[in-house]
Amino acid sequence: MTIIQPRKRLSSGESTLDKMMGGGFIEGSATLISGAPGVGKTTLGIQFLVDGAANGEAGILVTFEEFPASLLRDAKNLGWDLQKLQEEGLLKIIFTSPQVFLSSLQAPDSPLADAIRLMAPTRVVIDSATHFKRMNPDPVKLRDIYNTVVNALKRENITTLILDEDANIAKPGDGRMPPLPFVVDSVFLMRYVELDSEMRRALTILKMRGSRHNKDIRAYSIGQGGLKLGEPFEDIQGILSGFTHRVR
Repeated sequence: MTIIQPRKRLSSGESTLDKMMGGGFIEGSATLISGAPGVGKTTLGIQFLVDGAANGEAGILVTFEEFPASLLRDAKNLGWDLQKLQEEGLLKIIFTSPQVFLSSLQAPDSPLADAIRLMAPTRVVIDSATHFKRMNPDPVKLRDIYNTVVNALKRENITTLILDEDANIAKPGDGRMPPLPFVVDSVFLMRYVELDSEMRRALTILKMRGSRHNKDIRAYSIGQGGLKLGEPFEDIQGILSGFTHRVR
C-alpha cells in the first residue's frame, strides 16, 4: 500500500494566517494575493520572505515598479533589515520589467536562472502581476503568460506569492473572472472596509487547492513586524462586495 506523505508547509510569518491555511502555504504552490494599492500586499510578501530567511531559506523578490531602495526603506520601518539579508545571501531583490522577467524564465542562461541555481530559493514573491496585463490584455494570451510564470517556478518546487491589484476579484464588474485565479493554487483577498465611518482592512482566503482552509473574513493591522491578523468580522455583511453594513 502506498502511503501519501503530507506536503511540507511554509509559514507566512503570521501564526493566525498559518492556522487559517491549515498550517501554512503548501510547498511548491502558487498563491495569488489580490487587493487594492496600499492595502498591504507587498508587506505580506516581504513578511513571507523574511520568515523564510529566519529559517535559512533563501528567497527572491521580483519587483516591476518599486525601486529596491524604497523597499529597503519601507521594510526598515517595519523592523526588517533586507540589506543584511541580501548580504547574507538569503534574499535577492530583482528590479526588472515583466518582459525581461518572462524571457529570463524561458532562458536557461539568464541572470534569473543563474540566481535560482546559485541561491536555490524556496520562496519567490512577484510584485505585481498587474504589469503583465500591459504586455497583452487578451485574456487567452494573458493566461498563457501566467501559466509560463507559474509552471517555471513550480518546476523548481518554489513556493510563490503573486501580488495583483485586481481589487474586485470577488465581484468582477463585467461578469467575467480574470484568468490568474484559475492558474494559481490559492487565492487570498485583501481589501479596505469602511465600517462605522472608519477605514479598516480585511483578509480572507477565497480558495486553497489541496488543503482545507478557514473561510473567515478577518481584520488585520500593519505595524512593526508586519501584518497581524485580528478577530473575524461578525454580524457584518457585504465586506467583499464593498457595501458593508451591520445585520443587527
